[in-house]
Amino acid sequence: MRLPLNQRIAILLHEGTTGTQGKTGLSILRYSQAPIVAVIDRESAGKSLPELTGIKRDVPIVASVAASLEYKPEVLVIGIAPGGGAVPDDYWHEIKDALQAGMSLVNGLHTPMANIPELNALLKPGQLIWDVRKEPPDINVGSGMARTLPCRRVLTVGTDMAIGKMSTSLELHWASKLRGWRSKFLATGQTGVMLEGDGVALDAVRVDFAAGAVEQIVMRYGNNYDILHIEGQGSLLHPGSTATLPLIRGSQPTQLVLVHRAGQTHNRNHPHIPIPPLPEVIRLYETVASAGGAFASVPVVGIALNTAHLDESAATDAIAQTIAETGLPCTDVVRFNADMLLDAVMKN
Repeated sequence: MRLPLNQRIAILLHEGTTGTQGKTGLSILRYSQAPIVAVIDRESAGKSLPELTGIKRDVPIVASVAASLEYKPEVLVIGIAPGGGAVPDDYWHEIKDALQAGMSLVNGLHTPMANIPELNALLKPGQLIWDVRKEPPDINVGSGMARTLPCRRVLTVGTDMAIGKMSTSLELHWASKLRGWRSKFLATGQTGVMLEGDGVALDAVRVDFAAGAVEQIVMRYGNNYDILHIEGQGSLLHPGSTATLPLIRGSQPTQLVLVHRAGQTHNRNHPHIPIPPLPEVIRLYETVASAGGAFASVPVVGIALNTAHLDESAATDAIAQTIAETGLPCTDVVRFNADMLLDAVMKN
């Protein structure tokens, strides 16, 4: 499944439009081609979405599901990605209101909803609940077979969680397609799966089979494309991250692109954990990726710098400083474009 392109969508994003948990909803607003008719966020109701987020999409922000009904939404997408993926208590009445109003539900949280009797009792013919985070069928343990594929496999890795790995992979994918290459974006998180309609929500997979689940989808597409852009998850530097190693082992990347938030010196949620200087982070990822691929060379070819919190002049200075620090190509792929990093991928 994927987000429907023929149905009107509302995004449930309470406290997420300008907060730290709105990654899913904001990414859908930025990248989905679906008709989005309302954002539901009581904290930002009545304000301008482009002014709040920089996303060039003029969608009204309303205070509740009930207030969104004047825009005739047909699908409600839960747009937050809180730590642990649990449903906030105050979301339940909004979800029930949406189902009672005839809307289908797209749920990217860890809490499955399709089998909750109370919610199913509200469904009318034609309505459905899509739980995105599901383990794929018929997966096995990883075997390293992806290294036999002829295509380039570009994996985004990060200095922290939620800093732009999916956006970087998508921007690289679109830049590849503009050059006429056979390119495929491989989604590995719930938001990417919603956008692409394919992939694996890796944090829903039992840890023993996580590398195998990645390998399965990489092997499915690797012989039919010139380049696979594999959405990164987590970070080797984050104490709660379990997804980065299976991604490295399952995809057997040929190149890495490091994603970093300009100026960030510590883990966002754990300030006692510092982020080492970027050259040290690069060496760490290259060493781990080499070991995970039976000691093949797996270079970090460039830096995708997230400068969304900076004005353009400060962003340009931060990019120049990062180039000087690492000796690698660096740009903000959302703010500028991905061409510089794609050139670096193709040189290796």
